[in-house]
Amino acid sequence: MPARRLSLETVADRTGLHPELIRRFVTLGLIDAERDASGQLVFAPDAPAALARVERLHTGLCLNYASIGLVLDLLDRINRLEAALRRSGREE
Repeated sequence: MPARRLSLETVADRTGLHPELIRRFVTLGLIDAERDASGQLVFAPDAPAALARVERLHTGLCLNYASIGLVLDLLDRINRLEAALRRSGREE
């Protein structure tokens, strides 16, 4: 069974962000989205949390959106490296 998807309107309601800003984040690659059969943006259930992270970086650290993309990439890389270290530590 495919994972439930959230509409743009639902994500906007849950985050308090304007739909146009969310569309901009999708265009900038800061949040993942797909298109449904009618061409509307749909999001994974964790999209509101991901958008909250983007907004925390923007307001809390005063980062512009281009910088946020870099920070998110680095944080993901760190998470993958830490997970690999944990796995390799268990194998010894």
